[in-house]
Amino acid sequence: MKQVLPRRERQKLYHRKQILDIALELFSKHGYHNVSMHRIAEEAEFSIGTLYNFFRDKEDLYRTLVLNLAVEFEEILSKVLEGPGDEAARIKAYIEAKGHLFMNNIPMLKIYFSETRGGSFDIKAGLDIEVRAMYEKFLRRVAVVFKDGVDKGIFKPLLDPYYMAVILESITNAFLFLWLEDPPRHPYEENVRNVTDLFFKNIANNEG
Repeated sequence: MKQVLPRRERQKLYHRKQILDIALELFSKHGYHNVSMHRIAEEAEFSIGTLYNFFRDKEDLYRTLVLNLAVEFEEILSKVLEGPGDEAARIKAYIEAKGHLFMNNIPMLKIYFSETRGGSFDIKAGLDIEVRAMYEKFLRRVAVVFKDGVDKGIFKPLLDPYYMAVILESITNAFLFLWLEDPPRHPYEENVRNVTDLFFKNIANNEG
């Protein structure tokens, strides 16, 4: 039986989510550096003291937004990689699922990439270490799918499976970044088949 949290704890989680949602909206509209904790408190209709009960400062709030997104991506995409079908089917499903996740999280992704590309946000040094560690772990999970596919004769043993995962990420990320910058010009959903065909053309073992 699923444990139900006490009403007080449920209310705290709800208020915390409210604050994060408002912060995300403000950051996406005005940029991280142009939004203060007081502005977030005002828009969320909480006292500034309440905000500091949940988050140490604005950097801690931003860190929470990014890590929440990273965890969500890892959980959803891991389930896709463990889904039905053979290894080729799961990799193709992963490519599509990754595109949908980007499309459903545009504001946060734009904030993160704009801050990451800048050089003035000190917390990124520590934050990126955490995100990179999660990403590296996930890359190795993708590599396991490729290794299994090679072992079964589905994929050609052209490269170390880890580098196959790296190449796949490079291709999909390139298309997704183009789409983030100009969705009408670079629609990812229309390009995903090209992404898949381009990648699988060289690694699929047609004789397997």
